[in-house]
Amino acid sequence: MESAEKIVAQKLLEIEAVQLNIEKPFVWASGWLSPIYCDNRKILSVPEVRSFIRDTLCKLITHNYPSVEVIAGVATGAIAMGALVADKLGKPFIYVRPRRKDHGTGAQIEGSFEPESKVVVVEDLISTGHSALSASDCLKKSCANVLGMVAIFSYNFDIARRAFEKSNCELHTLTNYDTLIREAAENNYVNKEQLDTLKIWRLTPNTWGR
Repeated sequence: MESAEKIVAQKLLEIEAVQLNIEKPFVWASGWLSPIYCDNRKILSVPEVRSFIRDTLCKLITHNYPSVEVIAGVATGAIAMGALVADKLGKPFIYVRPRRKDHGTGAQIEGSFEPESKVVVVEDLISTGHSALSASDCLKKSCANVLGMVAIFSYNFDIARRAFEKSNCELHTLTNYDTLIREAAENNYVNKEQLDTLKIWRLTPNTWGR
C-alpha cells in the first residue's frame, strides 16, 4: 500500500500544483531563485484532490492532536484549506494575518477563541518557516495553547528545521521535497540531470543560480 506522502506528492504533480523549470528558474518573494515552485492553491480547483488533501490533513490532526479545540489557518495560502479542515472536524476556525490590519479593528487574528484553547495551525507549505512560526507566536501571545502545526508540503530546508526546533513547535507534513522529486523522477517529470540539479539546489537555495 502506497504511503500518504507518496500519494500526496503524486497528486501535486498531476494537477501541476508543483512546477519544475530548471532552464528558467522561478523567483521567490525572498529573492531566491528556484527550479521548483509549489502552488498549493491549485488544490482548491480540483474537487477530488481537494477532498483527499482535506481528509488526509484531518487524519493527521486527529492522530497527533486528538484534544484539538480550534483550527487556525495561516493567511493567505492556508485560509481555505484550514476552513475546510475545521468544517470537516466540526471545530471553530480562525486565521492569522502576517501583520495587524491598518483599518477597521486592527486585528491580526480573525475570528475568536477562548483563552488557553488548544489550537492546531494549518499551513499550505513550509519553506523557511518564518511566516508559519510568526503565526504560531502571534497565537501564543494571544493566550492560545498551540499544540502544533500541520502543512501540506515542506521543502525540508535546514533553516526551517532549526527554526521549528528553536520555537519548540511540532510540525507534521503530508509530503516533502525528497518524496516529491523522487516521484517526479520515477514518473518522468524530470530526467536524471534535472534531478541532480534539484538535489543540489536544495542544499544552497539562497545562493543557487547566481
